[in-house]
Amino acid sequence: MYKSRLPKIGLLGIMQELYDKSLPGITAHQEEYARNIVQEFTGKVELVFPRAARNRADIEAIVSQFNMDWLDGIMIVMLTYGPGMRIVRAFQENHLPVLLTNTQPVPEVTSDWNMDDLTYNQGIHGAQDISNALMRTMGTGYAICTGYWKHDDFKSYVTDWSHAAMAASDMKRMKIAEIGKMHDMGDTISDEAAFMRVMGPVIHKEYIGEIHRNMESVSIEEIRKEMDFNFKAFQVDQDMPEKNHEYAVRMYLGFKKFLEDNNYAGFSAHFDVFKGDGRFEQIPMYAASRLMAEGYGYAAEGDTNTVTMVAAGHRIQENAHFTEMYAMDWKLGSMLMSHMGEGNYMIARKDRPIRLANRVLAIGDLENPPTCVFQATPGPATFVSLVPIEGEYFRLVVTYGEILDTPVVPFIEMPYFHFKPETGVNACNDGWLRFGGAHHQTLHLGDTRRKWRMLCEILGIEYVEV
Repeated sequence: MYKSRLPKIGLLGIMQELYDKSLPGITAHQEEYARNIVQEFTGKVELVFPRAARNRADIEAIVSQFNMDWLDGIMIVMLTYGPGMRIVRAFQENHLPVLLTNTQPVPEVTSDWNMDDLTYNQGIHGAQDISNALMRTMGTGYAICTGYWKHDDFKSYVTDWSHAAMAASDMKRMKIAEIGKMHDMGDTISDEAAFMRVMGPVIHKEYIGEIHRNMESVSIEEIRKEMDFNFKAFQVDQDMPEKNHEYAVRMYLGFKKFLEDNNYAGFSAHFDVFKGDGRFEQIPMYAASRLMAEGYGYAAEGDTNTVTMVAAGHRIQENAHFTEMYAMDWKLGSMLMSHMGEGNYMIARKDRPIRLANRVLAIGDLENPPTCVFQATPGPATFVSLVPIEGEYFRLVVTYGEILDTPVVPFIEMPYFHFKPETGVNACNDGWLRFGGAHHQTLHLGDTRRKWRMLCEILGIEYVEV
């Protein structure tokens, strides 16, 4: 289970010893400024500030330590001017995302300033020298943010970037399980070696036997505890066969142990695997929904591209959801969003119950799988799709719009809702098709476009908005 955490970012505060001669005590003074920035981000980002970096040796030692500690990224703050060439070797060896901030201790130049104040607040030209050196060392592979450190726009940018950096950092350590793949489904295919080099996760082809063994070891007490949770959290159909309910819970617990024991961030299981194996009575609709709600990545049909985006999405912002565009509605100007029965019920609207349905499902050719049925919360929403183009060339196709407040549709026994793209149904779909957007998507409630764009910049992949 993914446990939500704050991004952990190293604060590299750059200055130089030169100013200690003309302004004794300046190092301690500016270190206090850096610690105030740390405090300003309490509860949003965990900033790690060891000390001021006053020379090349300091910079190299601090950046090296940030890397050894596996922090999520490095935020540079100019405590005074600092010569750019001092950072070159450190950032040649650096493997963490970098954000260069251009800020200063106070927000305005006033008539009572003296030379001390000018020295304390001279970071702007240091940022220019440092950025020039970064550009010539790293290319354009770093982020930049100018603003006053107490202003909301500055704090919002740094916080968003930090979550993107955390997602990229976690992706490098992710393992994704693939249990079967739907034949001839082209937009889920990628070069897995290139995928690991660029995106981060390693894809493991897994067997389903371990899950079945886990299911056999689940106790009736564990099943009853989970069923009690169901009756409190969901509106369970009165005609739900108890044996189907118990089996769905047993599958969920078997999958959960499999993910925990093998340290997987997410999984995709093709529905035909379960009938083909011969030992299973259902396909895991309930397990997929329950595990997504607990922070695991998921996608159907062996689509490890989308599993990874859902897993990364949980780091970008809580409660990523797996879905696909099912049908178009030109009267509403929307697309009906749904899938076979899997969905993160944490995005469900609060004014309608989440139904655990005794759902008839012909796909998979097994017994009825209990299925979470809900509509997503109306309001702004962001959709993304990862597109492998060729080799190490990857693209993220993104669209933004609104989840509509629509009536219940009784015959749809899957998670569903209408999404109205900001650019319109026709233009959105033309762009989605033109840029190769896949038929599986990751959803966030709200506008998360900037975070996804930041993640693309960190990973070095293309970002396209339609």
